[in-house]
Amino acid sequence: MGMFDNMKDKAGDLVDDHGDKVGEGLDKAGDFADEKTGGKYGDKIDQGTDAAKDQLDNLDGQNDDIPDNES
Repeated sequence: MGMFDNMKDKAGDLVDDHGDKVGEGLDKAGDFADEKTGGKYGDKIDQGTDAAKDQLDNLDGQNDDIPDNES
């Protein structure tokens, strides 16, 4: 097992245990970026936030840990 496999496992465990908080953090980061850009890139920021949630949520092969809450 390589170093990156270990990091992936730890990230997957974090998302499994605290998916709701991870989702909230990503939403807050997206809202902050949207505010700082004056809403100019809101659609792109939302797409990036959703993609990050999907990738993190799917680390364990199941899409079940991060709720689909819109901010």
